[in-house]
Amino acid sequence: MFKSILSLGALLLGSAFLLFAGGVNALILPIRGEAEGFTATSLGLLGTGWAIGYVAGCLRTPAMVARVGHIRAFGAMCAIAAIAVLISLVLITPAVWIPVRALSGFCFAGAAMIVESWLNERTEASSRGRVFGIYTMVNLAATTAGQMVLTLGDTNGYFFFVLAAMVYCLALLPTAISATTTPRPLTKVSLDLRALWRNSPIAFFAVLMVGVSNASFGTLAAVFGARIGLSLGDIALFASIPILAGAAMQIPVGIASDRLDRRKVLIGITCFALAADALFLLVGVTSPSMVLGLAALFGATVYAMYPVIVAHANDHAEPGTYIQVSGGLLLVFGLGSIGGPTVAGFAMTSFGPASLFAVTGTAHICLLTFAIYRLRTAPSVKSEKKVMFKAKPLARFSTPETAALGADQAELDADQPSEALEGPPQSQKDPRE
Repeated sequence: MFKSILSLGALLLGSAFLLFAGGVNALILPIRGEAEGFTATSLGLLGTGWAIGYVAGCLRTPAMVARVGHIRAFGAMCAIAAIAVLISLVLITPAVWIPVRALSGFCFAGAAMIVESWLNERTEASSRGRVFGIYTMVNLAATTAGQMVLTLGDTNGYFFFVLAAMVYCLALLPTAISATTTPRPLTKVSLDLRALWRNSPIAFFAVLMVGVSNASFGTLAAVFGARIGLSLGDIALFASIPILAGAAMQIPVGIASDRLDRRKVLIGITCFALAADALFLLVGVTSPSMVLGLAALFGATVYAMYPVIVAHANDHAEPGTYIQVSGGLLLVFGLGSIGGPTVAGFAMTSFGPASLFAVTGTAHICLLTFAIYRLRTAPSVKSEKKVMFKAKPLARFSTPETAALGADQAELDADQPSEALEGPPQSQKDPRE
């Protein structure tokens, strides 16, 4: 196992560079934008731009790689991502930052897909689960480190923009030193909304609402922290603690969802998320310790929902479609991520920083209402037909290739007939829950 991990070390390091630079860039922009006097609406549009670019990158990168090759495409993605960060430094205005952020999302998605394709190619079946677990932990640590590093310097200068650009360039090294043969074609997933709805209405609707909630918080958490008077260190913790709490909560949530109806588990998680929303919105907390404690509760719930939703959708998926269903839901998550930050930014501009949690709370109420409706009108999945719950990386940094990397051998064998996965088949079955 040690030799296997060592041989994958360069690619894992490349992925860590990508996530570290992404973490720096994602947090420096709202912090600097707030200092420059940008409105919350403008800062929310940064999240919308990122989501548009990210979804487009997931859809278009496979065709680009097929045309010019993995190495050239990866080099272009990293170079353009670095240039985009530097443009944000040179031209500090929302009119530039929003489209540049979309460009960053596109390049980040493409670069991540290519690294994951290489990892997938070089991972043996016997160690796939362990390698995916290590990959997930590396990315979690890199994202957190990228956010926390902002506490070490002056966010009003140029240093952190240059640092993010440099680390994006460092991510080029794994492909430069890799001696492996060119990986297989990248996973393709089309956005077939009707097929995903037929497979599992609750999974479709829930992941859309989770996209609204999580992207709103992920984009504007730093703005909320700054406007209630948190220090820079506390703002970085406020953005990082929810991610760590969500990752830790996936273990108990996974055990519960394998034993119980996953819809009931999702309803329970959503109730706790609503409690956090209500406390942020109604209590008016300003104490740093209380804010960070509520952030942990919020993150432990909202960042644990996505894996439960994917597992529930895969419970209903036909053999040979697990990876396509997971990838399709990720794109639906991206659609929710497009609208959420804009609405939340407008609300914060109009009604104050706490209204961020009015938007997340509304999304959670909609999710809870629909989940209860489906629980009462559709049968549960029998235990023997359930797939095993699997922990997932942060959804906003996942790609369709992540779903392929995290698949077990049975899922890969089932999907083998289709080398270029094009999304869930047009099944005519009735919606099932």
